[in-house]
Amino acid sequence: MQELSGLTSDGKQFFAVSDSDNGTLRIQVMGRDCVIKRTITAPVDPFDVEDLAMTPDGTLWASDTGDNNKSRSTVALHKVSPSGAVERFRVTYPDGKHDAEALLIDKAGIPYIITKEPIGSALVYRPTAPLQTDISVPLEQVARVTLSTTDTPGGPLEGTLDSRLVTGAASTADGSVIALRTYTDAYLFPVPDGDLVKALAGDPVRVPLPNEPQGEAIAFDPDGTLLSASEGVGTPIRAVAGAAALAQPPAPTTTTPPPAADQPQASPQESSNRASSWQNWPLALTLGGLVLVAALVIGLRFRRRA
Repeated sequence: MQELSGLTSDGKQFFAVSDSDNGTLRIQVMGRDCVIKRTITAPVDPFDVEDLAMTPDGTLWASDTGDNNKSRSTVALHKVSPSGAVERFRVTYPDGKHDAEALLIDKAGIPYIITKEPIGSALVYRPTAPLQTDISVPLEQVARVTLSTTDTPGGPLEGTLDSRLVTGAASTADGSVIALRTYTDAYLFPVPDGDLVKALAGDPVRVPLPNEPQGEAIAFDPDGTLLSASEGVGTPIRAVAGAAALAQPPAPTTTTPPPAADQPQASPQESSNRASSWQNWPLALTLGGLVLVAALVIGLRFRRRA
């Protein structure tokens, strides 16, 4: 997809959206081979759609929050049914204009918008009241996320900003793990109690996504596979199998009774080797699980307004 900005999955098919302005919100529905099966067309004219989320009932949320030039007095969230029925909700930042490319929906159905900040931390906002179609609802800042510079190659800027700018977000189907992505990496946060604000204050697990020219899309399959993709016709969807398990909190430890006197005990060297192997398995899975599962073949080229 020429300007792919949002991706989600129900395990059987992919849903993708472009950030280009063509006068209508169109969500492409693709098979696992990435061939378009149908298009969900919603009768609204978005400004700059930058992310896509899906709730357990199949409802799609398009995050019309792009604002490269910081010119919008309000931004919008479009709630789209599988048939294309749409509700548009306008929201307003409390502290000026922001460009935002990431959207999360928590288990209670509350949306969270994460901004793309070239300087400082990404800011996280949520509505202060239930969304309404006839008036703009104020947002409140509830968190900030600071990501460190990495050496993962990729991105359009050829500098340290590529690994710090938040360009997409996703949640597992059960809401137990959320992901934020930059142009070069994904960050997985466990959400054991459903509290996104608390989760984003924790320490994430980083999954490198190297060599994506403009990676803005991220999603989870229901089985916990992490999916990522970049703008550009013919660019692949990357799959990291088992990624959600990397962010799950460890199981409670139990006290192991000491071995009987006649049982052999591991040497210090053997114990050290075992510990190193366990500590390094997430890295091995991350690097070994990066596989290309399909190529995006959507040849639509749209004109970007923002």
